[in-house]
Amino acid sequence: MGAITPGVSVWDAKDALDELELLSQTAGAEVTDRVTQRLQKINGATYIGKGKVAELRRLVASRDSDLVIFDDDLNPVQVRNLERELKCKILDRSGLILDIFAARARTATAKVQVEIAQLDYMLTRLTRQWTHLSRQKGGIGTKGPGETQIETDRRLIAKRISVLKEKLDRIDRQRTTQRKAREETFRVALVGYTNAGKSTLMNALSNAGVKAEDKLFATLDSTTRSISLGPRTEILLTDTVGFIRKLPHSLIESFKSTLDEVRESDGLLHIVDLSHPRHEDMIAVVNATLQELDAYMKPQILVFNKIDAVESGAVLERMRDTYPDSLFVSALRGIGLKDVVERLGELSRGRSEEIAVTLSVTDARGRARLHELAEVVSEELLPPAGGDGQDQSTLYIVFRAPAARRDAILRETGARPVLPTEEHPPLTTPIPRLEQ
Repeated sequence: MGAITPGVSVWDAKDALDELELLSQTAGAEVTDRVTQRLQKINGATYIGKGKVAELRRLVASRDSDLVIFDDDLNPVQVRNLERELKCKILDRSGLILDIFAARARTATAKVQVEIAQLDYMLTRLTRQWTHLSRQKGGIGTKGPGETQIETDRRLIAKRISVLKEKLDRIDRQRTTQRKAREETFRVALVGYTNAGKSTLMNALSNAGVKAEDKLFATLDSTTRSISLGPRTEILLTDTVGFIRKLPHSLIESFKSTLDEVRESDGLLHIVDLSHPRHEDMIAVVNATLQELDAYMKPQILVFNKIDAVESGAVLERMRDTYPDSLFVSALRGIGLKDVVERLGELSRGRSEEIAVTLSVTDARGRARLHELAEVVSEELLPPAGGDGQDQSTLYIVFRAPAARRDAILRETGARPVLPTEEHPPLTTPIPRLEQ
């Protein structure tokens, strides 16, 4: 059931119901009918008008339906009144998304996050039907004066949320420690609308073995894999949960630890399903969600996926003209993956800086290790500082590496950082390449 309110076009409403139908099928429902109503104002009691409620009642009875799903969020009063009128269960879009998340959560982290979101959702929609939460412990001080059933339920839910949030805080601290250990490596997060092909691209680039299905929200847990882009160039690629229109705010809050991978990444790979007729709307939804996460200003590579499924070549040409700096790939067929790797290399090098160091000319091990860890730009031989023959010549080396890796490289090589000033002018003495 969808409502066409002022400012919403018929095509927008149709597209929203298409997505709601796919969400319903993902949750395991069989969709029998789709109904819309044009409304100037939302009905506070039943959301839709009385005539449309009567039409739904007849439709539910004739189809023997046991569930009606609304495309927008309903308040507790509307749900109660509609269930009384239609004699079946009522669910709104947020409740449906939460149900899908609950069914697809696999790891302990995802299960905790989903349960918190479900309880937050339930807390504002308590009615007297929640009898499974009504048990009270006996004893003094366990019940306030005049406490009603709903107040008891609300207290029990709030207590459960508090316990789960403490558990999630512990998980967040563990993940923060893991992320700190990866700070020295350039990190890229895969973002995009749900079912855009992020997991398929992740598998194609890294052989990660991430579950990839042609369903909404096939991936809920973030997966990080190391990808080699060439000699001494390695990045970490993280697959994240997909975005969607009207994503419940409680989900964004509870999935904070997963979405922190987006916040703390050095760059974003924004995947778009080019075969979807509303792909530009999806780009806008993802960008709006990134703004909510304070991640919109990060360097972003726009990747249009599923080009093999695009029927019109004109669409492809139009998008190439509109987004000239974007990439066009088919992750499933391996088309354009080389371009993605090259662009990721450019992105990671953009965060690198040139660092000047000195190293003893006799320190072959340190020099070899520096060549392994970084991209050496130049090597010069500085003559001995003194004229008594006691001082040895010094290597003056400039290398390129991410700023975060600077200290680690210096520790492993024993090189000493210097400023590229007039004290160390560039020389032209050739340095022989190491044979061993």
